[in-house]
Amino acid sequence: MSSNEPRNEPRDEQNVERSNDEPTGLPADDVPAATEPAPAEPAATEPAATTSGIHRPKSTGLATGEAAPGVPKKDPILVIDGVTRRFGGLNAVDVEHLEIPRGAITALIGPNGAGKTTLFNLLCGFDRPNSGNWSYDGRQLAGVPSFKVARMGQVRTFQLTKALSLLTVLENMKLGARDQTGERFWTSLLPFVWRGREREIEQKARELLARFKLDTKEKDFAASLSGGQRKLLEMARALMCDPQLVMLDEPMAGVNPALTQSLLGHILELKDAGTTVLFVEHDMHMVRHIADWVVVMAEGRVVAEGPPDEVMTDPAVVDAYLGSHQDVDLGVVTGRIEGELNTSAINLLEEIEEVREESAEGGDATAGADARDEASDTGPEASGTDAKGGRS
Repeated sequence: MSSNEPRNEPRDEQNVERSNDEPTGLPADDVPAATEPAPAEPAATEPAATTSGIHRPKSTGLATGEAAPGVPKKDPILVIDGVTRRFGGLNAVDVEHLEIPRGAITALIGPNGAGKTTLFNLLCGFDRPNSGNWSYDGRQLAGVPSFKVARMGQVRTFQLTKALSLLTVLENMKLGARDQTGERFWTSLLPFVWRGREREIEQKARELLARFKLDTKEKDFAASLSGGQRKLLEMARALMCDPQLVMLDEPMAGVNPALTQSLLGHILELKDAGTTVLFVEHDMHMVRHIADWVVVMAEGRVVAEGPPDEVMTDPAVVDAYLGSHQDVDLGVVTGRIEGELNTSAINLLEEIEEVREESAEGGDATAGADARDEASDTGPEASGTDAKGGRS
């Protein structure tokens, strides 16, 4: 065995435990298998050691009835009723009723263009709906501007990070704090009035930066951070105002795998601290891993909701992502490829035939109407003659 081979092979938990008991000066890889004090099975039963404590029990019993779109929750923190948003002839959001459970992690999923980010913008006051209302913790938020929504304890992050590039990381953090006395004109002229509060904010900012492993970057400009570090900065800044509801818009988008695990851990820590989390995500493995409840949107509507394992197998969810005929070989249906038609293919052909018949009937009716109009246009009145054949 060459000296380079152990470096290329990952060390598992069994090897780590064995190295603690090996004789001094004897490499772990040279210890005979017969001298290993611990069997391999116990190490395999401790996943928390290899995932840095990411695994946590899921919250259950969140709804009062069976999982279905609009099902009431036992303790909702956010209640949405009849919210619509139209852009021209496009209904971007059309949510009849939706409740977000308190103290849980809820994932909002759906294909591109489903209306997820638009719904976020409406709920946080960055956009105005055409109709509907919603309440946060019992308080109506329809028509409330975004900065007041944040002060109430409902904050969000963005799919494209909004860090101020020419400010330092610490300065970006301090901007997220509430009740800053020095922001008022007259008190800003009296440093002794606001310096105490400034020190409190700075201390809290440094604690959060250390928690998110950004403390070594506090004096760097935000522009120098990587995409994943900016995601961490935005999440940390959102916590400066001690929110009760944190809304994350695609927190894993553009993040390298090295930081993905860190972000997962921070989201779970928010739940451990009693904070409600609502996040938009396309990574189904992540959703299944950490979400307690999943809401699925398609074409602006809520088409399904429930626990992750149930939602992932819901036909409505599969149709939303892959189409209602994802199991049909169109080559066989069109006759370009030889093969047997399954039930879905037969149903598709029947639907196509029905559409053709409706189109033909509509065409015949249109042709008849056109013929009648043409006949009326060529009548005596249209030709400029009266009933006796003379000019009118």
